[in-house]
Amino acid sequence: QDCPSPCLCRSLPEPGALLVDCSSRGLRSVPAVPRRARSLLLHNNSLASVPAGALDGLGHLRHLQLAGNPWRCDCGILYLRLWLQDSPLAAPRCASPAHLAGKHLAQLDGGDLRGCARLPPASCLQFFWRDLVLVAGAVITLLLAAWALKLAKQRVCQLTLSRRLRRSVPKTR
Repeated sequence: QDCPSPCLCRSLPEPGALLVDCSSRGLRSVPAVPRRARSLLLHNNSLASVPAGALDGLGHLRHLQLAGNPWRCDCGILYLRLWLQDSPLAAPRCASPAHLAGKHLAQLDGGDLRGCARLPPASCLQFFWRDLVLVAGAVITLLLAAWALKLAKQRVCQLTLSRRLRRSVPKTR
C-alpha cells in the first residue's frame, strides 16, 4: 500500500523488508520510497540527479541499482555522491558533461565539481541531533547529581545537629 505508483513492490524474506522495482519506468525523479525498502531498482530511467534528502530515510537499503540513467555530474549530483560515499552500494557513471562522461560518481573530486557548495553528508544531521540529545542528557544528569548531593549534605547536617541537640538537652522525669 505504500509502494510508489509507477513502481512494483514485493515483500522480501526478511520480516517487513521490501523490494521496490522502479526500473525502466521513464522516471525523471526519484519517487517517495518506503523506509522499509531493502532493495531499490532505479536503473534504465531518465534520472539525471537526486534531490537533497530524497534518500535520507533509506538507511537499511542493501541493494541499489542506478545504472542506465543519464546522470549529470554537476552540482546537482553532490547529494547522491555524498550519500553513496560511505556506502557499499555501487555508484553510477556520469553521462554528462562530456569531460566527465563514463567516470564513476565515486571518482569525482573537487576539481570535477569546482564551484559547487559542499553539502553536509546525509548522516551529519542525524549525528548532530543524537549528539545534542546526549550532551543535554549529560548536563541534566550532572545537575540532578549536584542537586542530590546538596540535599544529602543538608540532610546529614540536619541529622547531626538534631543528635547533638538531643545529647545536650538534659533528660527530665
